[in-house]
Amino acid sequence: MSELNEADRYLLEQIRGGSADGWSQFVSRYQGRLLAFARSRVRRAADVEDLVQDTLISFLKALANFREEAGLESYLFAILRRKIIDSHRGPKASVCLLQDILAGQGPGDDAQAAATLSAPDPTASWYARRDEDRQRQKNALVAALRYVINHFKESHNFRDLQIVELIYYCQLRNKDIAEMAGVPESHVAQIKFRTLTRIRDQIAAYGYEGPADPPDSLLTDVWQEQRLSCLKRSTLGAHLLGTLEPPWREYVVFHLERLGCTFCRANLEDVMAKDTVNHEILRRKVMESTIGFLSRTQKPSR
Repeated sequence: MSELNEADRYLLEQIRGGSADGWSQFVSRYQGRLLAFARSRVRRAADVEDLVQDTLISFLKALANFREEAGLESYLFAILRRKIIDSHRGPKASVCLLQDILAGQGPGDDAQAAATLSAPDPTASWYARRDEDRQRQKNALVAALRYVINHFKESHNFRDLQIVELIYYCQLRNKDIAEMAGVPESHVAQIKFRTLTRIRDQIAAYGYEGPADPPDSLLTDVWQEQRLSCLKRSTLGAHLLGTLEPPWREYVVFHLERLGCTFCRANLEDVMAKDTVNHEILRRKVMESTIGFLSRTQKPSR
């Protein structure tokens, strides 16, 4: 189940063919948003550039293992997030700024945030041990979550989507969510129950016949990994232009400013960025440090 768009697929083919120009275009396409994300989590500018450079090098080295199950942006963000956490020598970091605030921590304090807000690993009892079956189960869950989230968006039911995001994307308690949303705690529980029912139905519709009820920790892990409710760059651009309809505008503000999704905030900063000089310097550094790996990415001839 590939999430690549045509532009990304073309660049991947170029890179796998050993094209330096394709790799240069790829670096230019993604370095801005990676820099913006790293800047939101790391204080020293020099460390930010090093982390992004290491991320791009790691991507190129491991390109043969990229299964195209997620979009390139999500894959790169995942690599960068791991490198940021490794630099703090802590467990996996939280995605949302809102979690940092509730824990009494400010943005940028990742060393402590990573230790206290790490997301649990996927539950082994739901995932099968065999790789093929595990992947089939994961595909079913991703498809189910994507269907449910898209249904919220297409029906403009952003109120319930916000509550579901707070449940799974931020892992907050029903009580805390009820206070934030200004609704009874029983209402939050009802939305969660309805959402789980839809997820269960979609998993069955996908053809998966195993356990129907994935644990909350697994839903959170897949939601974060796939960034299922994150905003498209075209939506961010429309937000900046002020052309979004009111329901969408309110949701975008929630996702960016209340939820505080650092991935989307990084994308927004990159959309607004005009720092082309420093971006060009970093692109040249990346090209100089990776050009020797390009020949190793080429597919073997048949």
